[in-house]
Amino acid sequence: MQMVSRMFAIVILVFCVDSVVEARVERLEILERMPFAEGHKFGDSGAYERIRGKLHYTVDPYNAANGLIVDLALAPLDSQGMATFSGDFMLLRPVDPNRGNRNLLYEVGNRGNVGMLSFFNDAPRTNQPASLIDAGNGFLFREGYTLLWSAWNWDVTDENHRMQINLPVATDGGDPIISPIVAEITVNVPSRCEPFAWGNSRGYPPVPKLAESSTLSVRARQTNSRKLLPRDRWSFGCVPRGAHAPSSTHLYVVDGFEPGLLYELIYKARDPRVVGLGLAGIRDAISFFRFFEADDYAIANPLWGATDNALVFGISQSGRVIQHMIYQALHIDEYRRMVFEGALVHVAGGGKGSFNHRFAQTTRHPSAHEDHQYPADFFPFSTILQGDPVTGEEGNVLARAKKNGAVPKIFYTNTSTEYWGRSASLLHTDTQGTSDIDLDSRVRHYVFTGAQHGVWTFMHRAFYENCVNPSDQRPLMRALLGHLGRWSDGGVLPPHSIYPRIVADELGTVVSWRNKFPLVPGLRLPDRNLAPPRLDHGERWDKGIADNVPPRFGPPYVTLVPMPDADGVDLGGLRLPGISAPLGTYLGWNLRKEEFGASEFIGRWSGSFVPFPTNESERVAVGDPRVSIEARYGGRSSYLHQVRNASEELHARGFLLREDLQRISDRAAFLYDRMMERDPTGESCAYTVPRH
Repeated sequence: MQMVSRMFAIVILVFCVDSVVEARVERLEILERMPFAEGHKFGDSGAYERIRGKLHYTVDPYNAANGLIVDLALAPLDSQGMATFSGDFMLLRPVDPNRGNRNLLYEVGNRGNVGMLSFFNDAPRTNQPASLIDAGNGFLFREGYTLLWSAWNWDVTDENHRMQINLPVATDGGDPIISPIVAEITVNVPSRCEPFAWGNSRGYPPVPKLAESSTLSVRARQTNSRKLLPRDRWSFGCVPRGAHAPSSTHLYVVDGFEPGLLYELIYKARDPRVVGLGLAGIRDAISFFRFFEADDYAIANPLWGATDNALVFGISQSGRVIQHMIYQALHIDEYRRMVFEGALVHVAGGGKGSFNHRFAQTTRHPSAHEDHQYPADFFPFSTILQGDPVTGEEGNVLARAKKNGAVPKIFYTNTSTEYWGRSASLLHTDTQGTSDIDLDSRVRHYVFTGAQHGVWTFMHRAFYENCVNPSDQRPLMRALLGHLGRWSDGGVLPPHSIYPRIVADELGTVVSWRNKFPLVPGLRLPDRNLAPPRLDHGERWDKGIADNVPPRFGPPYVTLVPMPDADGVDLGGLRLPGISAPLGTYLGWNLRKEEFGASEFIGRWSGSFVPFPTNESERVAVGDPRVSIEARYGGRSSYLHQVRNASEELHARGFLLREDLQRISDRAAFLYDRMMERDPTGESCAYTVPRH
């Protein structure tokens, strides 16, 4: 009955729209259709198939749903007055839709990559999943989700089968648009040839005739004065490592790039893409697969009638995309339909992004040391009304969604790292860091304290001072995905938000944190986190055009970090079982080593793991205030018992699935055994690398 009611509502909505040419996916181009995992049957869901191809979009420049897309009015139009573009898509669906759970799960790909199979299914990373190995533990398939990806950011390079989209170029009545843009470059190892952009991004090449007017400056810190480098000491078009020909989007410096310094290139570029159409593409891809029986050429929609509920998921950059879409109401299609009911915004901190302005560089975002001039962390931040006493602004990120009656259910999930490097506290504090701010009733925020931004470890310390944090938040996320689906579809309330608060003395300044942190011998502490500046891009910024390049820096927002307990682990959030029963101090930050430059700053995304002394004699010898592993647990069985108890408690609260309890126990046992074997005086981090 619920499905019938929803489909009836969709039909009514469609017939209420004026019978004019409407924007949507105009043509579905299927290039490949094949059994996934050779027809393997995933529990009650049965077999899956993989469908790959291209979506051909049309967007109406005059529809109110597209009113905030920057430069859309300057895009070339077809004979129907529509802006057109196309991009890749991939779909994994149950062969028998009646055996699925009727939930469409759309992942906003991070820089063109497929991520949710490795994230939810512990699968190997690949952008072309095809085999049973690529299904990992099978979780999403056994649960019956229909999985969808589509390209959205034009500037991602095409290596490793990353998804591609071809967005139109804006012109001034057919004449090229030329503007100065800024590219910041910083390196960890000396080099002479570096790309303008990072994160597998193409970047805009310089206009050849205007290249000589470009400037390159260097400074040690964001707030330092810029020192211009002589024009004869650098040039465009060097040959990147591993390439055979010069690249117009690479820069050569005669004296080399010095690690840790900030090199700022300002140059003239032309032909800005209408970057905001990438967000409209996400919207319209979901809309097509949910609401249309066929395309304009009678090619059948393979998902027609198969889904009742749509969830959107994004990690890091992709989570910021979701936040930006909701902020600008780009989750509402041209038929005034909200295209997804639930959003899982993972490790996005307080950010939105460079996703909808002229010459936007989608991969850029500020970190503690780098990229402060790019618009990712900007007001408003909260989900209820807030003010900024510095600028006098008022607003909230859900304002447009609320005005349209289209607020999805939203889960924000963050780790300790986002409080240090991604302004996460601004989601729930005022802009001066003095008081807590509530969340909208349709929002939950879950913080995984002691965890880091991503799930990775290294055999060595890389360019960090400490071993990388070995925590794995994915089991918690599997449970939360189910809660989001039940809340957005059936109204079943999820667990209450769990995050650090000022009023509970769980959140404070870095100075307060340092005063409370245990004096662990040999551990250097950071003295700052990311406090993004208020940026002044110029008078036309409300239209998405930057006149101040680079922008002027205003007073920074005040960002806070979770306070530590006696072991140095953060307070105020959810703890994974291995952090509730720790073998060391799990931290959301990791300082850069001196030889890699900028050593007073934390790295971008990795946390630290600082092991406890294994026994009391070792602890006393080094003067470590933290209780040793021997004194805490007595032995392996007692330790694993505590891990199991912590797992059972999280399961009872709805934050862990039963199937993950044994996985967590196995991982904990492996780490314990490796910890007991490690050399406490050595530099190796091999003991933190989990067995797969």
